[in-house]
Amino acid sequence: MTFLLEKESAQNEKILKPDFSTKSGREFLAIYLHGKFKQILDYDKNSETPIFKCVHNNFIPKFTKRIINNPEKHFLIGISGESASGKTTICNTIKQETEKLNMPVEILSADNYFKDISNLIKEHGSFDNLLASGYDVDSPNNFDMEQLFCDLEMLSRGQDVRIPQYLVNGTGVVVPKAIEKKAKKIIIVEGMATMYGKVADLFDVKIYVDINPDIQEKWFLYRAQTSRNQNKENALKQLAYVREASKKYIIPKKDTADIIINGASSLSYFTQIINYIYTITNNYSNPK
Repeated sequence: MTFLLEKESAQNEKILKPDFSTKSGREFLAIYLHGKFKQILDYDKNSETPIFKCVHNNFIPKFTKRIINNPEKHFLIGISGESASGKTTICNTIKQETEKLNMPVEILSADNYFKDISNLIKEHGSFDNLLASGYDVDSPNNFDMEQLFCDLEMLSRGQDVRIPQYLVNGTGVVVPKAIEKKAKKIIIVEGMATMYGKVADLFDVKIYVDINPDIQEKWFLYRAQTSRNQNKENALKQLAYVREASKKYIIPKKDTADIIINGASSLSYFTQIINYIYTITNNYSNPK
């Protein structure tokens, strides 16, 4: 990817920037991005740590049609996958790099739309006891899907929102309208709820993060013990539950994704791809 970046940056003859407010200008952009995305995929196939495992056949035609026919709508990108697959790490990397490059990207976690279960946790004595009772915390019924749908629709229309915050401290508390999210041109939403119901239909791009089970277990235990104050025994019990829940709610949705990526790929390589996307979308000369 470094080679492609250097090649793109070294171009002396830049493309004259078309007027994207016109249909012909957007058609040019769609054709241009189509070619560049294919270039990324071809390069990735031969890389040491490929990121792209699968790209759906209809993704590029659907994506280019969206650019041409609905330019006013802000782009919604959903990132889903099993717990400890690397979704949050990928989103943190995107956030860091896009902020450096001043790209118009906002990121939010769909996990904040878990319903408040603080009373249930109090009744059972702890979150672990609630899980042990058979409570299916990852069920779609335990997310406020209507609120998520409403907030994403508003963001896609260019309206800022305030989203809830689910506290990951074992209390199950949700703080309403706690986090402000700006309606930037690109909205990235991370979490399993991006795959559920009519919310899934809002996304212009659906990405599934795939992961090797051994790596998943390593990452899950590390996160549980370092940031969620769980001992190994409880973490392993929760991992067993998470994997069963994934079989019911997440893995069956994998085939609906536009793109499947490898969650264990090199983050430095992923950073290079972000930089390349930035370069190709800004490598124009302005008309005089």
